Amino acid sequence: MSTIQPVILTANRDVLFGFYTKLFGAEEIFRVPEEGAAFYLGLRIGDTDLGLVTKADPRAGAASRILLSICVDDVDETLARVESLGGSVSGSPNDMPWGQRVAHIKDPDGNPVNLTQPIPARGTC
Repeated sequence: MSTIQPVILTANRDVLFGFYTKLFGAEEIFRVPEEGAAFYLGLRIGDTDLGLVTKADPRAGAASRILLSICVDDVDETLARVESLGGSVSGSPNDMPWGQRVAHIKDPDGNPVNLTQPIPARGTC
């Protein structure tokens, strides 16, 4: 388990579960309760855990509840799949001076997510 775990509050757990599993290959590693409709889903993306908590009114449209930065193998390829999975693109990819290619998206709940990719010989996620 990650020392620090980001958790997203959502009224649309199934939609976000599909988005994060299909876009980033997240795997379900934990759920509460174990049977039936889950209040909490624990996901693993690479070596990091992400929680999805079902909440009837997480105040969508208010200030962001979380910002995720997720390292991917290919920002441009990942970005091309975002809208078909219910997300939106907030900013096109840019090569940053600190050695990452970065694009800004929003998941289907409107949570901001940075897609990052190391630029060879210049940076890391």
